[in-house]
Amino acid sequence: MDIEFIIEKFILITIIFLVSLGVAAYSTLAERKIAGYLQDRVGPSRAGWGGMFQPLADGLKMFFKEEIIPADSSKALFILGPSLALLTACIGSAVIPWGQSVLIGDRLVSLQVTDINVGILYIFGVVSLGVYGIMIGGWASNNKFSLMGAVRAASQSISYEIPMGLSIIALLLATNTLSMKEIAEQQHGANWNILYQPLGFLIFLVCSFAETNRTPFDLPECETELVGGYHTEYSGFKMGAFMFAEYLNMFLASAVMSTLYFGGYNYPGMDWVNEITGPTVGPLIGMGVLFLKIFVFIFFFMWVRWTVPRFRYDQLMNLGWKILIPLAIANIVITGIVITFVDKL
Repeated sequence: MDIEFIIEKFILITIIFLVSLGVAAYSTLAERKIAGYLQDRVGPSRAGWGGMFQPLADGLKMFFKEEIIPADSSKALFILGPSLALLTACIGSAVIPWGQSVLIGDRLVSLQVTDINVGILYIFGVVSLGVYGIMIGGWASNNKFSLMGAVRAASQSISYEIPMGLSIIALLLATNTLSMKEIAEQQHGANWNILYQPLGFLIFLVCSFAETNRTPFDLPECETELVGGYHTEYSGFKMGAFMFAEYLNMFLASAVMSTLYFGGYNYPGMDWVNEITGPTVGPLIGMGVLFLKIFVFIFFFMWVRWTVPRFRYDQLMNLGWKILIPLAIANIVITGIVITFVDKL
């Protein structure tokens, strides 16, 4: 392993980390602007031109606000909860292929931090760890409402990880790989997996809303019932960490769906574009296409939040266990039958 490789990966990790933080920060502004548009109001408009500095103002406010730790709480775990939630939200992007390898000078640089052959399992492992931050934070607060929100978060996450995993099994049957890079390469041009797995994508999309605690699946917070849910006792920067982790998870979920089902950095006519633009600009255009798809999904997350009312908890559980899991199993069976039939032909 040469020093150039280490520097290359360090720079790539730094750029991805900063871009992820920037997208998460300005997703808060985008959400408030979209909510204002849908509700026929202005939204943030005072801090900077058109409210462009509002995320910076919110971040400074969170950073400088007084942080209160309840006297009867478990202080170490109280701090660990939001830290763990933020950490798991940041490390999931390590296996996302952001584009084809780009030629810089005489060196071909991969736009993926690491290409492990079990990339999808890595993402599922990271996602499943995220609920520990919420559960630890709710339990350590020594508040019954926080604990109720944490328990609801854990049960919701576990319930919807099952159909999400089953929807991926059907995709793995079709792609025959767990590597995110290979899945992206198989969708070259416009040969996207959404054409072969529309039901699997729909199940994965619904489960993504539940895993990120976004409306109509925001039962863990559910401030009208639980006084704020698992972060009732949190304030200042720790409260901001929980909120930031939610937007980072939304960004990661959008990147995963774009890569698994919508071709990632692939788009129609990309070979022709690469021939014209060359091995340096061409892959960067593909990366821009991937981010465009991600932003479309982020907009969809926000659009649904301000359009669809929250589920009751029994409706949430019925949807997961009685509808999504049977649909995911049926999708696996249908996919297996179709693949077997095609192979026989």
